[in-house]
Amino acid sequence: MSGEALYERYKDALKRGHVASLRGSLDDALAAYAEAASIAPERSTPHTSAGTALLRIKRPAEALHHYAAALRLSARDDAALLGRAQALAALGRRPEAADAFDTLAESRAAADRLADAVDAARRGLELAEGRDRRRILKRLIDRLRASEPGEPGRIALEQALLVLEGHAMAPVTPADDAPAIEVEPPVSVGDEPPAPEPPTAVAYRRALDRDLDPGVGAAALAHLAEDALDAGDREPALERLLDLAAAYQRDGHIDGALDACYLALSVGPDDTGLHLALAELYEERGWSALATEKLDLVAALADLDGGADAIGRVAAARSGRG
Repeated sequence: MSGEALYERYKDALKRGHVASLRGSLDDALAAYAEAASIAPERSTPHTSAGTALLRIKRPAEALHHYAAALRLSARDDAALLGRAQALAALGRRPEAADAFDTLAESRAAADRLADAVDAARRGLELAEGRDRRRILKRLIDRLRASEPGEPGRIALEQALLVLEGHAMAPVTPADDAPAIEVEPPVSVGDEPPAPEPPTAVAYRRALDRDLDPGVGAAALAHLAEDALDAGDREPALERLLDLAAAYQRDGHIDGALDACYLALSVGPDDTGLHLALAELYEERGWSALATEKLDLVAALADLDGGADAIGRVAAARSGRG
């Protein structure tokens, strides 16, 4: 069998695993991921995906085995690093989880993903206090500030500063063999440094509030989506399908918008924006209970994945329902 044919089999098995996981069919998902791993044993994604499916249903011990397999194949697999840290935290192994978040922060910083690096370092400090952790988090905060961050960065900064200030106020008991710490004299009230300004409030757009060319209709966007799907590129395909859903919504064809989103689920089953788009469409269709369930699911996934941007978008979607 040609390499191209094998790759198509691999993609199909992985897609089936994602869809089954989204539908809550764990056995089917794990079987599909195992098939994908057997087709492409050098790839970490099937193992990472299996771990994430298990972690979502609160089986962290089993998830850890899959994340370990993924990291043996790709030591910088971001999703596997994150999943391992979350699984260790869920098992109550706080020092190990903190170390895992430190590793994740280092990997993200090296990739210049500063907002995500700050978020990971903050979570490590929440799990286990340490002078080195505080120093690293402060350094990452300074780098992120200097980068003039957008929405996710501002949220990550706000959360990190709150944690940093909270840990600074908490008493720390040094180990018996810890070196003595010189205590600086207290600062008089008149010399207190100014408090950092709170981050600017973030305004989130609705998931289907997309910058569409008014001269381009749904039919043309459907062709673009088909081309992206045929090319097998996940991100462009997902973006084109969301554009198509937005165009159908704009034209009043909610069924067409829903179909576009359902097709997108096979491409990006874990995408926050896609699920928020479905919640919008359910609400517009009058399916309020279904919209609420969808938002609850996305909120749970956002909390699990620890993405500051995702958490903020879900909160904004909920508040926008009036």
